[in-house]
Amino acid sequence: DDPSLERHFKGHRDAVTSVDFSLNKKQLASGSMDSCLMIWSMRPQMRAYRFMGHKDAVMCVQFSPSGHLVASGSRDKTVRLWVPSVKGESTVFKAHTGTVRSVHFSSDGQSLVTASDDKTIKVWTVHRQKFLFSLSQHINWVRCAKFSPDGRLIVSASDDKTVKLWDKTSRECIHSFCEHGGFVNHVDFHPSGTCIAAAGTDNTVKVWDIRMNRLLQHYQGNAVVNSLSFHPSGNYLVTASNDSTLKILDLLEGRLLYTLHGHQGPATCVAFSRTGDFFASGGSDEQVMVWKTNFDAADYGDVLKTQKSGTSVDGTHHSQPSEMECGVHLKKTKPQDPGRNHHHQQEEETIANTLEHIVGQLDVLTQTVSILEQRLTLTEDKLKECLENQQKIIQNKVN
Repeated sequence: DDPSLERHFKGHRDAVTSVDFSLNKKQLASGSMDSCLMIWSMRPQMRAYRFMGHKDAVMCVQFSPSGHLVASGSRDKTVRLWVPSVKGESTVFKAHTGTVRSVHFSSDGQSLVTASDDKTIKVWTVHRQKFLFSLSQHINWVRCAKFSPDGRLIVSASDDKTVKLWDKTSRECIHSFCEHGGFVNHVDFHPSGTCIAAAGTDNTVKVWDIRMNRLLQHYQGNAVVNSLSFHPSGNYLVTASNDSTLKILDLLEGRLLYTLHGHQGPATCVAFSRTGDFFASGGSDEQVMVWKTNFDAADYGDVLKTQKSGTSVDGTHHSQPSEMECGVHLKKTKPQDPGRNHHHQQEEETIANTLEHIVGQLDVLTQTVSILEQRLTLTEDKLKECLENQQKIIQNKVN
């Protein structure tokens, strides 16, 4: 089946710049040049929330892995963290001196990486909202920065025509990919963490293997590519271009599968849902569209399960289930039988909501524990210092 248009959201008053799904696919966030962040409900007849706070265009939005926070970056040089509820409360991060073009959470939800026109990439802790460090080797605007799935690497794309790969721990640039003929608008990691894909103003999408630093695939389009998103299975890539089209590339076959026409004017952003059965797009026509994927009939849950038990770049085996995998296990939806007992359905919904609430609570606990751990480390350090000082005093007395 071809991908099909599922929903159409209207409410932004200027070009849409960014879209992202929450973990459970119940909400979709979008940012726009109209300075607003919108949270759309995927459930019919549920109202959308419009969040005001940024003083200028919102350039990027992303849900935290758990879905309990939304980060946004703006032309007003700030980053905001929002609680996606009726109140729409937010806290502000200030450290960039230029437009913030990209925000991205690490997969554990503990860190945030931001990219800006001030030519830097900055990393922050989420719960303490503290600035940690800057990466600054780009010599022009940085349009995009993302964490690798294991959180150890950061990839960035810039108007200096390079894509850079950074080690988060050593804070050093490991490699620069310079094969782009134009500015690099967008970059992302393949779900396996072994490859990256980059989109450019030279109308290309390039896929590199980051273990050998070699070009694997090269797709030549006929318009500037603004955004791209990997399907969670890792087998497909969707792109958004200035010629108003969305294109779906089959990475296994190395060919273009579908070209979708929906937007009037440039398609500015695109993103798959966390399970891959939907993708959303935004355009300079102020529209947000949600598409049903359809093209991969295989059960996404199974695809993801086989993927998750793979090995990471350095060959270590990961057995810990990721947040995404848990989400898939929780939400095994089966076609609804119209003659089914309504009461059963309500019970199931209640259980689903309860589980969701538990996941949320666990999230809060995780954050609390990590804060306590940090405090404990500080206390231990202080204690060590005191003991060392005491030793010195005793030694001085003896001497």
